[in-house]
Amino acid sequence: MSITRETGNCQLILALDIEERADAIELVRKTGDGLEWVKIGLQMFTRYGPDYVREIADLGKRIFLDLKLHDIPNTVAKAIDSVSDLPIGMLTIHTCGGREMMEWAVRAQRDSNPDLQLLGVTVLTSMDDNAISEVGVNRSAAEQVSALASLAAEAGMSGLVCSPHEAALLKSAHGDQFKLVTPGVRPVGADAGDQKRVMTPRLASEQGADYIVVGRPIYKADNPAAVVAAIRSDLD
Repeated sequence: MSITRETGNCQLILALDIEERADAIELVRKTGDGLEWVKIGLQMFTRYGPDYVREIADLGKRIFLDLKLHDIPNTVAKAIDSVSDLPIGMLTIHTCGGREMMEWAVRAQRDSNPDLQLLGVTVLTSMDDNAISEVGVNRSAAEQVSALASLAAEAGMSGLVCSPHEAALLKSAHGDQFKLVTPGVRPVGADAGDQKRVMTPRLASEQGADYIVVGRPIYKADNPAAVVAAIRSDLD
């Protein structure tokens, strides 16, 4: 399924998945005012902790904390409570944790941080149909995304993480119920790396992405600010 919409409302998120804290801080500074959002994932959070989140936020960036929480309902709810005092605008959980886990997560988010955008991760963009089959799912990646999105809708979720290839499908099925964040986005000519289901920034936006996540093409560039500007130009 394919839809085309006006671009310009889609926002860029830098995936700050690099080794050293000092390098990450320098990179954020180099991107300048052209970048509003930064994603801090499991790699950097487990190494540097909550103070690192605050340090990036103090540089004037909005924080997407990508922890992909997946545990029993009470543990996930308590984890959301634990990060509620951090300056974060987005937080991820795994939709495959099930309806009850998502319902507990939504309640915890509403009680502890009503302004936080909770995002349900559907199928990782590093996985394709073969990888889905290997873990015992007898559906295609797109079918699994659709099924998990429907479950997330019933649980009261308002945001999802999906491949840009499924963005149009979800917008068609659920309208504007979900904010869609799409990793696996690569500028024209960039190496796909370990991503399987990729798309260019403009195409991802046209398919319905509200936010796109880009990492290596920016932080491995000689001029990260120029890449950020080029991506924003493509989106606009």
